[in-house]
Amino acid sequence: MSTTNQFSLKKIAVAAYGPSLLFGMVEGAIYPIIALTARDLGASIAQAGLIVALTGVGALVNNIPASLLTARFGERRAMIGAAILAIIALMLCVSAATPIVLGVGIFMVGMAQSVFSLARQTYLTDAVPVSMRARALSTLGGVVRIGLFISPFISALLMQFMGLQGAYWLASIAAAAAGALAFTLPDLERDNKYSAPDGTRDNAADTKQQAANSRRISVLVRQYRRSFATLGIACMLVAALRASRQIVIPLWATHIMLDAATVSAIYGAMGAIDMLLFYPAGKVMDRFGRQWVALPCMVTMGTAFALIPFTTTLFGFVLVILLLGFGNGMGSGLVMTVGADCSPAHARPQFLGLWRFITDIGTCGGPLLVSTIAATAGLATGIGAVSAMGFTAAAIFWKWLPRR
Repeated sequence: MSTTNQFSLKKIAVAAYGPSLLFGMVEGAIYPIIALTARDLGASIAQAGLIVALTGVGALVNNIPASLLTARFGERRAMIGAAILAIIALMLCVSAATPIVLGVGIFMVGMAQSVFSLARQTYLTDAVPVSMRARALSTLGGVVRIGLFISPFISALLMQFMGLQGAYWLASIAAAAAGALAFTLPDLERDNKYSAPDGTRDNAADTKQQAANSRRISVLVRQYRRSFATLGIACMLVAALRASRQIVIPLWATHIMLDAATVSAIYGAMGAIDMLLFYPAGKVMDRFGRQWVALPCMVTMGTAFALIPFTTTLFGFVLVILLLGFGNGMGSGLVMTVGADCSPAHARPQFLGLWRFITDIGTCGGPLLVSTIAATAGLATGIGAVSAMGFTAAAIFWKWLPRR
C-alpha cells in the first residue's frame, strides 16, 4: 500500500491547522482597525499607513531569526513563545496612548505571525507525503483565509460594546487559544520519511553532515542560490501582486466614486471566492503539477490588474475584482508549496525562513511600488506596473517550474 493511501490529512488536522486558524483570527480582528486606532491617537494619514505596514515589516525582519529558533527549539515551543509575544503586543495596543506605542505593538504582532506561519509550513512539509503536499499547504492557506474572514464580523459585534479595543481583546483571546493548543501538541518526529518522492531516505551520516554544514544561513544561500534567484523571485512577485490589492482596490474605488461600505462588500465577495478555491487548487497541483496552477493564477491576476484602469462603473469594477479573487484563489498555497518543494530536508526551517524573507520583500514592496509610481506617473500607471509583475512571474514559472 502506498504512503498516500496510508496517510490522511484528517489525522493531523488539529495539529496542522488549528493554530493557523486561530492566528488568522488574530490578524483578521485587528487589520481593519489599525489605521482607525492610529488616527484616534493623533497619527496623520501617512503615519497611520506606516503603522499598518509594520505588520509586514515585523514579519520580514523576523523570518530568519524565527527559522533559527524553530530549528533549535521545535515548532511547538516556537508557537507557544510567539503566542505569548502576540498577547504582550496586543496589550500594548490596548493601552497605547501614542502612535509610537501602537506601532511597537503592531510590529511585534508581525514578528509573532512569522513564527506561526513558518512553524506550520515546516510541520506540514515534513509530515505530509510529497504526493499530497500541495493540498496540505493550500488548505493551510485556506484555513488562514477563513480566520481572516470570520474574525472581523465577531470583532464588529464586540466593538458595539467596547469600542475599537474590542477587536484587540478578541485577538488576544485567539492568540491565547493558539498558544494553549500548541502547548497540547507533540513535536513532530523528524524521520523525513516523506522527504523524497521515491520514498528513499537520506543516509544518516550524510544527513548529519549536511545539517552541520547548513546551520549557517550564508551556506544555504550559496547552495540554493539558483532556486532563490529564479523561483524565489517569481514567488516574491506573487506576494507583491497579492499585497498590492490592498492599496489598488480602495484607491481605484475612490477614483470612481464608490463609498466605503460598497468597497467593504466587494472585498467580502472577493474573499468568499478566494476561500472556495483553496482545496481544488491544491488537488490540481498534486495531480497535474505546479504549473497547472501557477500559470493560470498569474495570467488571470495580471489580466485583472490590467483591466482595473478601464473600469468606470460599479458593475465593471465588481466583475474585474471578482476575477482578481478567482485568480488569487487558484494560487492558494502556491508560494508555500514551491518553497517546500525547493527546501532540503536537512535544513528545512532555515531554508523556509529565507524563502519567506524573499516573499515578504514582495509583500512590503508591492504596495510601496504602486504608491511611488502613482505619485509620479499616475495611479493607472502604477496598476499597470503591478499587472506586468504578474506576467513576469508567469514567464519565470514557465521557464523554471518543473512540468510535473
